[in-house]
Amino acid sequence: MNKLDLVKQNPKYYKASPQPQVLELKPFNYLSIGGISAPEAEQFMHSVGVIYAVAYTVKKYCKEMGKDFGVPKMEGQWWVESGIPFEETPRDQWHWNIMLMMPEYVDTLLRDKAVKEVIKRKGIILANEVKLAPIDEGKSVQVLHLGPYEDEGPTIEKILSYIDNHGLDMNGYHHEIYLSDPRRTPKERLKTIIRYPVK
Repeated sequence: MNKLDLVKQNPKYYKASPQPQVLELKPFNYLSIGGISAPEAEQFMHSVGVIYAVAYTVKKYCKEMGKDFGVPKMEGQWWVESGIPFEETPRDQWHWNIMLMMPEYVDTLLRDKAVKEVIKRKGIILANEVKLAPIDEGKSVQVLHLGPYEDEGPTIEKILSYIDNHGLDMNGYHHEIYLSDPRRTPKERLKTIIRYPVK
């Protein structure tokens, strides 16, 4: 059985340069779960575990159907609603949406079936909060960030300057794609795509 590799199927989606570049994105389906907390908070870390539990259960059902796939890189949308700049907002007030891209053949019936199994077998009621829905960011500006997450400031400024200098306006949330596993990669070698939808 051939296993679908979403990263190889969508190479432009998972590649970026250290210099700002514009790309056009088509809609993709994602499992997602949202919340409000600092990224180091227990709520965030627990939610990461929950979405992966649902994703791998979906994958199991797909494999049984002869449509196996590899669960791709974790992604996150981040924003604040305090009316003050992101970097000045207390971390426990950060809004986030954790995402995992899914193949086109994953539908709400599979999501519902996986959620029920995760709740029944693992007792994780929070699995009910995992949604399946398309996200359409369209035209976006992105940069590859190298190094710790807490050092993203200059990379973000590079993107914002590009957006301003080219007469663009932000049209969505701060979006990160985590190309490296922080549990296995030294902080200085972490690779993260930072992306902003624009119009």
